[in-house]
Amino acid sequence: MVKHIVLFKLKDEAPADKKLEAMHAFKQAIEALPAKISVIRKVEVGLNINPGETWSIALYSEFDTLDDVKAYATHPDHVAAGALLAEVRESRACVDYEI
Repeated sequence: MVKHIVLFKLKDEAPADKKLEAMHAFKQAIEALPAKISVIRKVEVGLNINPGETWSIALYSEFDTLDDVKAYATHPDHVAAGALLAEVRESRACVDYEI
């Protein structure tokens, strides 16, 4: 099993309402992906409730193989979900590990 963990930091200068709107749209889009991408075993999106922390969004997902992660990453519905953060995203951190 491969666990895929991604953190997103949003731009400080982006308007709060734009960030909140993008975060909720992203969460909804990502959580709808298992119905569209069969290689996803589990997915969760957490929106940080502690405004003093650096990262705004955490994405946790599970796959059978790293090839499945790669297929997910390039799937058009996943790419479209990621684009929802384009205007407000500052940075992204990712870790993929096997258990």
